[in-house]
Amino acid sequence: MNPNLTRLEPYPFERLAELLAGVTPPARLETIRLSIGEPKHPTPGFITEAVIEHLHGLSQYPATRGSEALRASVCTWLVRRFGLPQNSLQPDRHVLPVNGTREALFAVAQCLLDGRPDALVLMPNPFYQIYEGAALLAGAQPYFLDTGADTGYLPDFDAVPDHMWERCQLLYTCSPGNPCGQVIDTATLQRLIERAHRFDFVIAADECYAEIYQDENTPPPGLLGAAADMGNTDFRHCLVFHSLSKRSNAPGLRSGFVAGDATLIETFFRYRTYHGCAMPPATQAASVRAWQDEAHVRENRRLYREKFAAVTDILSPVLDVPVPAGGFYLWPRTPIDDREFCRRLYREQNVIALPGSFLSRDTAAGNPGRNHVRLALVAALDECVDAAQRVRTCIQQL
Repeated sequence: MNPNLTRLEPYPFERLAELLAGVTPPARLETIRLSIGEPKHPTPGFITEAVIEHLHGLSQYPATRGSEALRASVCTWLVRRFGLPQNSLQPDRHVLPVNGTREALFAVAQCLLDGRPDALVLMPNPFYQIYEGAALLAGAQPYFLDTGADTGYLPDFDAVPDHMWERCQLLYTCSPGNPCGQVIDTATLQRLIERAHRFDFVIAADECYAEIYQDENTPPPGLLGAAADMGNTDFRHCLVFHSLSKRSNAPGLRSGFVAGDATLIETFFRYRTYHGCAMPPATQAASVRAWQDEAHVRENRRLYREKFAAVTDILSPVLDVPVPAGGFYLWPRTPIDDREFCRRLYREQNVIALPGSFLSRDTAAGNPGRNHVRLALVAALDECVDAAQRVRTCIQQL
């Protein structure tokens, strides 16, 4: 057995189930789950129809590289969305389809890390736990970058000493962040690219929430756009990960892509050929249509903005709930210990939320997620409003 399996921490939802075990919520209230970031808006019908239309392709093995049509649609979308130079991305060199970015964010560490015991994988803290698990199972050491109020809920990359960057082989970034929702600006991304060139590490930019943002006129910048703007048009040391799960409300489709540095893409392709992760043909066909359409994405953002406005209006008298720049989470401070708050919220109001400390690790400065709670505004508007009213009642009764 891989000895590194013993280094894995329980997943946040395992810890949540243990925390709530033995708690009996009021039967008069239906359960509302704000704990899981699973989109609940309807998947656009044209995506579903495309899957059905192309089920005849099941008689063929799909290619690991995916279809030319899928890779071309991804390149076209990236150029348009992030203002990249025309023809800077070549479908045969710069893009690989993946079965949801979760598996790719994990697999890229297994592919790119060299097994040295002193190798570091840097990541934000709080964070998506896949980053940590990927580092541990590749035999590397996670290095946590706290993202608290004192840093604007963004990692302070400048505080990392050079001797740590020298050991860094992979840096995970997440923008907009999960759970904080903050956006890394272009200047910071460019300084990270300069560091990656200087210290020879790879930036794995998790941009899965990049299509959910508040200001329709100010979409979050991306790593490839930052690279191109500084003249790095071969995207050296840069990989971005995008998904249709949040953008198109299609988490069950398991469709995303990784794009960037052609040398890294070729290496990852070789790894995935053995890994056996080719995307089914029907999924590829539906994905082409999803990346080509923006109307459903704009409507998706409108629905989230509507929910943020309604929920924060209810909660603001009792909680400091700033609306994040991107993503679909609220990340307020709790008036009491975050774990006790979530137990009381479930016991008194039958609302399930995720303690912030379950999404973070202890560092020298403490646990940056402690006394925060993650509220996923993924359900319908009326359910989110009901949940917000219950949260407010729970706080008022403390």
